[in-house]
Amino acid sequence: MEEKPKRQENKTPRKKDATFKPSSAVKGLRFGGQFLTKSFTVRRATTPELLKLLNYPSPSSSFPSTIAYLPTTFTILAHEAYHTLTLGLGTRRSKALLFIFDSESLCSAVERSWTPVIPLGDVNRRFLRELAGCEMARFKFRKGCLTFYLYAVRRRGSPGFDRADDLRALVESVAALNDFLDYTSMLAMPSQRSLGDSPQLVAAVN
Repeated sequence: MEEKPKRQENKTPRKKDATFKPSSAVKGLRFGGQFLTKSFTVRRATTPELLKLLNYPSPSSSFPSTIAYLPTTFTILAHEAYHTLTLGLGTRRSKALLFIFDSESLCSAVERSWTPVIPLGDVNRRFLRELAGCEMARFKFRKGCLTFYLYAVRRRGSPGFDRADDLRALVESVAALNDFLDYTSMLAMPSQRSLGDSPQLVAAVN
């Protein structure tokens, strides 16, 4: 008997999948039963860090209307400790966030109001729901120990998406990534933040 072809996962979303919804209705981050991980933090990443993580072929690309958040060093180490202490029941998978805005002006306005470091559990409330007057399209990719959430953001009622080329390039780059078996590539980044960025989280893990 012939084996049925395996369903391919993490395919690049088709055009019809880019459905924009009000910021109050778009799906946010999901944690399942791993409530402790809501206290783990992500930090704002630089463009070179993002391009390196995505193995993007053109280092000259700047994606000026994109804001990215990656796991802090504390989060990476906390995930490993959580996984070990729970005998494998605690997840090792963290999250990376990419917000692709319709314009540089909208991106700049939002960036000024967003904190450079935020607990994952606050992202839905402080980032997504507070973007009143905006619409979002959400894309999600599981890549080993890192789950990518990409949000295309435009003002409500705007026709199309002016940064469609940037959105397509980033979505295709994430979709093409191999699974991350560990966090080596992120820990090797020279500007990776120190544990001191998240002192309040030490108590949450202890």
